[in-house]
Amino acid sequence: MPPPAAPLPGAVGLSHLSAYDWEAADGVCGGSPHLHLVCTEAYVVTGGRGAVQTLSPDGYRDTPLEPGTVAWFTPGTVHRMVQGGDLRVTVLMQNSGLPEAGDAVFTFPTEVLADPDRYAGAATLPAGAGAEAAARRRRDLAVEGYLVLREALVAGDAGPYRAFQRAAALLVRERVPLWRELWRAGALAAAERTGAQLDALAAGDAAHLGAASAYRAEPSRRGGYGMCGRRDEYALPGVTVPYGGG
Repeated sequence: MPPPAAPLPGAVGLSHLSAYDWEAADGVCGGSPHLHLVCTEAYVVTGGRGAVQTLSPDGYRDTPLEPGTVAWFTPGTVHRMVQGGDLRVTVLMQNSGLPEAGDAVFTFPTEVLADPDRYAGAATLPAGAGAEAAARRRRDLAVEGYLVLREALVAGDAGPYRAFQRAAALLVRERVPLWRELWRAGALAAAERTGAQLDALAAGDAAHLGAASAYRAEPSRRGGYGMCGRRDEYALPGVTVPYGGG
């Protein structure tokens, strides 16, 4: 059965994550720290326990996660999902399609961020055999850079964190035209449809209700290697196209 033509409400992105239980250099088990440039992300915790570590102008935070918790972070916030025991999260992503098109930059060391080819080689996972080993290397490299940023921020020096944000922006600059196309076709189009429907209702026209329907979907891929953990994805319009093998 082909996927439905209707996007999720508001053209949001949707996936499910089981946080990695791989121990990193600092003794913490969890995912690959990263930030988004234009997307707010939300975690809806459905099972287990853990935390999300964040770096922002507010400083360093360690937010506990347990069933029922909803935690979200705006663009520019470095976030790291931490496994505390069978942590499972449903992820809601603003501007669906943009993270999969590159609106996510790992906290790799500065010399990697400065070289687009080297960054791409470290960020991209191979398909099939070798994916897990590559995902571990990617996570470890991101943690290496993250720990430098966190140490400085905790000490009151936001310079390295701000420098990382600037490097991330430069790294993705050439992708912005594609992002704009995806945004226009997804989130912007969804908002404009609502505007048109409001205009129609104000004029006493309810014709759009004649297209009412209901939809259902199952994950199209389970257990992929995402940034924060094993990822279940949905083949829905503009939702979770795989992260280039990751």
